[in-house]
Order: sequence, then C-alpha cells, then structure tokens
Amino acid sequence: MCGRYAQARNQHELQLAFDLPEIDEAVEAARDARAWPPLEELQPDYNIAPGKPVYAVLGTPPGEVGRGAHPTGPQYLRTLRWGLVPSWAKDVNVGYKMINARSETVAEKPSFRAAFKRRRCLLPADAYYEWQLLPNDQAPGAAEPGTSPATDPGHKRRKAKAKKRPYAVRYTDGSPLALAGLFERWRDPELPEEDPGAWLWTCTVVTTQAAPELEHIHERMPIVVPRDAWDTWLDPAAELADLQHVMAATPVRDFGIQQVGTEVNSVRNNGPELLEPVKDEPESGTLF
Repeated sequence: MCGRYAQARNQHELQLAFDLPEIDEAVEAARDARAWPPLEELQPDYNIAPGKPVYAVLGTPPGEVGRGAHPTGPQYLRTLRWGLVPSWAKDVNVGYKMINARSETVAEKPSFRAAFKRRRCLLPADAYYEWQLLPNDQAPGAAEPGTSPATDPGHKRRKAKAKKRPYAVRYTDGSPLALAGLFERWRDPELPEEDPGAWLWTCTVVTTQAAPELEHIHERMPIVVPRDAWDTWLDPAAELADLQHVMAATPVRDFGIQQVGTEVNSVRNNGPELLEPVKDEPESGTLF
C-alpha cells in the first residue's frame, strides 16, 4: 500500500532529474485540457495525502503512437490529482478508494485496465511513508506489519486498535523515487464540455507484495521504476510481458529505511522535519 508520500522538488529540479525537455510556456497556454493534463505550480509537500494535486512525469501521448517513430521515455511534467477516477465513474469521490492499484490484477480490473494499457506515468517522490502496527496496552506483543484492506478482512479492526509507527523509505543517494502510476481523464457532467474545469485528470500508485527488506513494516509496497526502465513504463505501446518485468524490478537494495516521528500521522502536519529520523517513537496517532 502507498497512502502518503513526500515531494519537495520544484519543476526545474524535476526536469533535470527526469531529463525532461524545457517547458514552452506558449505551448502550455494553448493546450486543450480535454486532450492532455495541465501543469500547475505546486508547493513542496512533505505529507501528500489522497485527493491532493501531485506532479507526474508522462511519456508520449497515446494518440501520437502509430504516427511513425515516437519518442520514448519522459517527455512531459504534468499535474494530476491523487486518487484515480475512471472515465465511466458517476461519482468523483470514488477516487479516494482508488489511490492504489494492485500489480497482480491491474491488467484485468475494470477500474484500472484501460489506464494500465495506455496511460502510465511516473510519480516523483522524495520518500514514501509506511506504517507498522504496534499492539496497544490491552494487547501487548511484538510489532506487526501493516496490512491492506484488499487482503486482510480484519484490516479496519486491527488498524483501529493498534498504534502506528511510521517509516520513510527513499533512495540512499537522495535521488527522487519514480513511483509507478496510472492516470485517467474524467468529465464532470454538470459542466459544459468547453469548460476547462469539466475535465479532471487523476492518478493512482501501482503496488506489489513487499520485498523481504520491507515486509516487517507493511505487506505491500509501491512499485518504484528504476531509471533504466522509465522508457518501457512510459511507452504506450509497451508489451504486457515487458511491463510485468518492470513491476518486478523495484530496486529495494538502493533504499534507505528510517523510522520517523509520529507528526506525519496527521495530514495537518507538513514540513521537512517530517523526514527527520528518530531512534524511538512509542506514541502514535491515526493514519488519516
């Protein structure tokens, strides 16, 4: 699972980190919001939660594939809202239930399969947070890994009764993580088609079973796409077998894992201090 992450780099820093072309302001101003996601200036955010706008790195638009040779790899920096809303959804709030897509079913599940086939992206992150469960005073015992509601019938009960110990996971060299993402377009039926506000672009993070190095914290982890696989993941014409290979290639050996303070447990808290490591933090609040 991935329910919170940090991203403080500005547009210029992300352009350099992902080898993106320079932004043409005139071209940006002329873009049709119905055809391609917008680009907005975002402030550094050390506690990104579902529903917030986030930066995303996109490749060649699906509609341009098939017109001869098309460039692969990172091409555009865009702004999406975290929580995927399928094009056929009747309620935009369904996005809060679709912040993650499971790699095991993403190619077949109706909510994600269209985006997985043609609209994949990279979501830059300085780090992502995950929570380990600590039995409370009435149920003493060893710490337990967090679980997902999709696999644990008792997820809500266990989460409600336990304290949470937060960890931050990031590259040890400080490079940005490239979380595997999908994006979609949804139209608000209450607004006219020509209104730019009628078109909502959203995203989700693809997750997989946690690697042995991380499974003591949580049973799931977001897929992080290594640099040498960016082109494949962003290519709308990539084959399923190649995408499955990417989803199995998270470079966990390059990660640093540190316990952080429980201030991150509340979405009201924000700032670089949330990523400061702590030796021990026995108290914890709720995740959301």
